[in-house]
Amino acid sequence: MLNNLREALRPALEKIGRGFASTGLSPDFWTVTGLGVAALSAVVYGLGMQYALIIGGVLLLASGFLDVVDGQVARVSGRTSARGSYLDSVFDKIAEVAVFLGILIGGYADPLLVMLAITMSLLVSYARAKSDALGVSLGGVGIGERAERLLVVAIVGIAGYMDYAMAIVAVIAGITVVQRIIFTTRKIK
Repeated sequence: MLNNLREALRPALEKIGRGFASTGLSPDFWTVTGLGVAALSAVVYGLGMQYALIIGGVLLLASGFLDVVDGQVARVSGRTSARGSYLDSVFDKIAEVAVFLGILIGGYADPLLVMLAITMSLLVSYARAKSDALGVSLGGVGIGERAERLLVVAIVGIAGYMDYAMAIVAVIAGITVVQRIIFTTRKIK
């Protein structure tokens, strides 16, 4: 859903990309940094330290921002590649699962809800990967893509309602899986 705003936000995103590209650091650097920040968020959640929901949520938002940065740096610097796209996609999944596991280990949400949220989130990604393999592009299809799911976890979690965050993620991810199945089956020749 948020991917559908990319065109409207293109000038601002390109400005961000140019700013970060001016550091001379590669898109892969920003991808790895985003993974590191997400892992730090997962550790904060997992340790259950004081203010973990706030600190973990802010770190999660920062990792989401860096996920935008890496792609923008690649585009504005002309350094897009299949390798970078692959690393970005796999690292995104590692980061997402790590955050959910941190929340689970820290005891911030019901384990069943966390497992359901992880499962549905991974099914969203699988549906896209399989559709891509069949030549059907799913960019922007679904109400619960990765950005939306992580925003829910960060913001609702910061507010102190992680059980609700996990339930919302499970529901929007489940709806997205269904949307992607319907879209793909209609597009397959």
